[in-house]
This record gives sequence, C-alpha cells and structure tokens, in this order.
Amino acid sequence: MDLNLKSKSDCKYDILSLGEVMLRLDPGEQRIHTTRQFRVWEGGGEYNVARGLKRCFGKRAAVVTAIVDNPVGRLLEDLMYQGGVSLDYVKWVPYDGIGRKSRIGLNFTERGHGVRAAVGCSDRANSAASQITKGDIDWERIFGTDGVRWFHTGGIFAGLSEVTPETVIEAMTIAKKHGTAISYDLNYRASLWKDIGGKEKAMEVNRTIAPLVDVMIGNEEDFSAALGFKVPGLDEGCSKLDPSNFKKMIQEAVREFPNFKAVATTLRNAKTATKNDWGAVLYADGQFYDATLREDLEILDRVGGGDSFASGLIYGLMECKSPDEAVNYGAAHGALAMTTPGDTTTASLNEVQRLVKGGTARIAR
Repeated sequence: MDLNLKSKSDCKYDILSLGEVMLRLDPGEQRIHTTRQFRVWEGGGEYNVARGLKRCFGKRAAVVTAIVDNPVGRLLEDLMYQGGVSLDYVKWVPYDGIGRKSRIGLNFTERGHGVRAAVGCSDRANSAASQITKGDIDWERIFGTDGVRWFHTGGIFAGLSEVTPETVIEAMTIAKKHGTAISYDLNYRASLWKDIGGKEKAMEVNRTIAPLVDVMIGNEEDFSAALGFKVPGLDEGCSKLDPSNFKKMIQEAVREFPNFKAVATTLRNAKTATKNDWGAVLYADGQFYDATLREDLEILDRVGGGDSFASGLIYGLMECKSPDEAVNYGAAHGALAMTTPGDTTTASLNEVQRLVKGGTARIAR
C-alpha cells in the first residue's frame, strides 16, 4: 500500500496528533464512588497515539492541544514531558481564577474486574481543548514550513464542541495540501454526543470529515453510530461480532468513500472485564488482512488498547511494512498496552516484535 509519505528529511515531525489531553484519575483496585485516593495519569484518544509512536516506536511526535495555565495545567504538562511528545504547538490559555471560562478535562476511570465492567466518567465541559477553533492554530507553519509526515485526530476531539469539527476540517485540508498522510479514529462515545444531537449529530459531523481521511480506524459500533453503516447480523449491545459481516460493512464504506486507502479495526469479544478475545483486521489494496486472534487475553486495564493498536498500525504503515505485518504490529501493541495501568503504552519495540513473532509470556532474562 503506497501512502506517498513525505521524506523524513523534509519534516520536523513524523506524527502530529490533534486532540484533548486530560488528567485521568485512577482509583486502582477501588471504585470511583468509594475510593479515598487516585493515581494521576495523562491521556487522550488522539494524544495516546502520538505518545505510543514516540515512546514505543521512536518516532518524532508532537501534539496540538490547549491547556489552561494554572497549577493543574502545569501538572498535565509535567506528565506529558515524560511521554516525550513535543509541546511546541500547545496553546496555553489564561486562567480566570475558578475555571469558569476554561479548564482542564478530567477523566475518572475504573478498570473493572471479572463480571464488573470498566467504568468511565468524564468531567470535561468547557475545557481549553474543546474551544480550539478555526484560525487558532497556524497550520500552514506546521504542515508547510515545519513539515509533518502523518497527521492523526479523531471523533473524540470532533465531538467536544460545536467548533472542534471546523478545526479538524481546517487542519486536514491544509495537511492534505502539503502531502501529509491523514488518519482518523472514529472513537464514538455516546456520552460526548448525548446532549448535542446524539448519533444523528455524530453521523453528520463524521460523514463531513470522512472524505478527507486516508486511513480510517474504528470498531463495529464506531462505523454504525458515527458513519451510519450497518453491520449485518449485529444487534446493538451484542458483544459477539461475526468478522465476515463486519468485512462486508467495510467494503460498503470504501465504496462510498473511495479516498480511504485503508480501513482498520480492532475486533473484541468481551467475555469478562479481564478476559477478552482480541483481534484486528486491515483492509488495503482491495484485500483483508487479519491479525493473530488472541483468545482469552488477560487484561489489567483496557483503556487505551485501541489507541495503541492505532499507533502500532501507523508505525507499520510508516515503515512500509506489508499490510499483514502492519495490522499485527497494531494488534500486538494494543494487547501489550492492556497489560499495564494507565491510558498510555509502556511497551518496547522489542516486546512488540517478540509478540508479533509468536513469543510467549515466558520470563525474559
């Protein structure tokens, strides 16, 4: 698959993500409503992809976001420094004293265990990132002067406010003008769209963005709720997916959006919160490529698994590996990310490569 990527020498960054970065408050083995302490992480659907490409795969990464300039914002900055993603394009927003005008988004997340599902509770309205609007960011400097090989954003950022879809479209239009490859993770979250028009609004926004995307990423719910494609035989709320029916839906999506050079998805059957069947599929060059299916994958923290899949996949495509290799890099990286706490990966490239080659969990020493 030829994405006509720009050369490394012509670009300051390999990967740039646009999205909100939140503080994740993790109660560990406790529950949100009963805990007396939280561990703090940084995370965000789009940011996690850039961080994974930096920390695991060694790519030059940057993020476009907005952060309130107060002690909480500086805590977020400090956490992001550890991730190694450049903050060159962060927009710092003045603090009004109480967060009436702008604030840092918070994400409370329980990991779940056994029959108790993971739970997420967001507190992110009026965040600084949700107010990034058309004209706020110098995209010509970023894509034209500095140069970026790959741009990634997604449906979480697009669903934050009425202005963020315009920001996505502006960024993608200028990225495409300068030959930057574009990926988009649909990442449908019902809670984001609930109060602003629900699925109908999500569909309207995402179908406007879709014609600008080179690599579209999403699961069966994403394609159904965010783009309006129905998966044959899949009822809402059903946890068991027939991959052959999903593949039919992917082919339908590519027919409607021929600009998609590739479509990728994770395939998950959640048997319990801590035991999932985990696989993935990539459609490229008119063919399907299936990653190794890992049955009964043991999970410590499932949040961020899809983002780590995306970063592994992008790494494979960026390195001009075969489609089969690329989807397996994505699936292996996603599986490893779910073995550790927090939204972001702690895996190494050697660990990903070992798993891709069929390595086991036998101790490495």
